[in-house]
Amino acid sequence: MKYVVMIFRGNDQPWLEPPPALAAVQAELTASGELVGSEGLQPPADGRIVQIRNGQQAVTDAPLRESDAQLAGFLLIDAADDERAHAIAAQVSAAVGDRVELRGTLVSS
Repeated sequence: MKYVVMIFRGNDQPWLEPPPALAAVQAELTASGELVGSEGLQPPADGRIVQIRNGQQAVTDAPLRESDAQLAGFLLIDAADDERAHAIAAQVSAAVGDRVELRGTLVSS
């Protein structure tokens, strides 16, 4: 089953590059075939909101809402079961030194 491990950082802790320990986890998951993909994200201040208003595209510079945390990156994994997904999420949490959120995907392929 596919899962997304979401990595969050506080807005007061900018993440300019992933910690080296995360690269080791990614290498291990790549070798085992469990890593489908991963990316780090630019800070929310660099984001844009895109939506359709009255049939017209509207683009707004700025994060969607104020928050004390930001989504800093994610790993898409293919784990055999919930137990393995939890173990991977724990490894990522230890590597980044903070909590992570684990969610299953709606459709696995």
